[in-house]
Amino acid sequence: MFPLKDDNPTDHAPILTIALIVANVLAFLYQLSQGPAGEMVVWKFGFVPYELTHGVELTPEAAFPALGSMFTSMFLHGGFMHLGGNMLYLWIFGNNVEDIMRPVPFLIFYLAAGVIATLLFVASGPATQIPLVGASGAVSGVLGLYVTQWPKARILTLIFFGWFIRMIWIPAVFVLGIWFVMQLLFALPSIGQQSGGGVAYMAHVGGFVFGLAVGLFYRRRRTY
Repeated sequence: MFPLKDDNPTDHAPILTIALIVANVLAFLYQLSQGPAGEMVVWKFGFVPYELTHGVELTPEAAFPALGSMFTSMFLHGGFMHLGGNMLYLWIFGNNVEDIMRPVPFLIFYLAAGVIATLLFVASGPATQIPLVGASGAVSGVLGLYVTQWPKARILTLIFFGWFIRMIWIPAVFVLGIWFVMQLLFALPSIGQQSGGGVAYMAHVGGFVFGLAVGLFYRRRRTY
């Protein structure tokens, strides 16, 4: 399943959501502009769990504080598909979350979700020596909060099974619920592995659960 858009209108312009998308795109373009040196950008500003848990710098020539890279890594991506997927999800679901939280609280929430996601990833593989990059953890938090507020919102979703391809409107609780279960199933085998690399499914799980927790708080507040 691949979401394309929702039918959930907003009352305010999603200024921060757009700003975050622009920031991610600009950061990716900066990576590309560095050519072969773009890999060093990833090592410098990406987050490496081993550097935090062991207090060492694996690439002294590109030293950057591990705590700082928790934030900078959220704006780096491993490729066009990685960037495009994250930004599509942020655009579809972020505008509504920003609408109820307002820009500044939404920014704090977004960054906090990214940090929580990163910390759970560290806990699942503290000796991982591959840089973690991408907005996935923070965006996962947005998804978690969204589903607590608008579980019945309709999501236009691209469904494909082999040659069968169709676009169907599906309630958000099913689209995002299935997405979360898939992330959890993929994450479980990776717990304790030290090689890293690939997709940081545990970060997705951490961000989503954090979003659920914050979303339940907002849901209660909106009912009073």
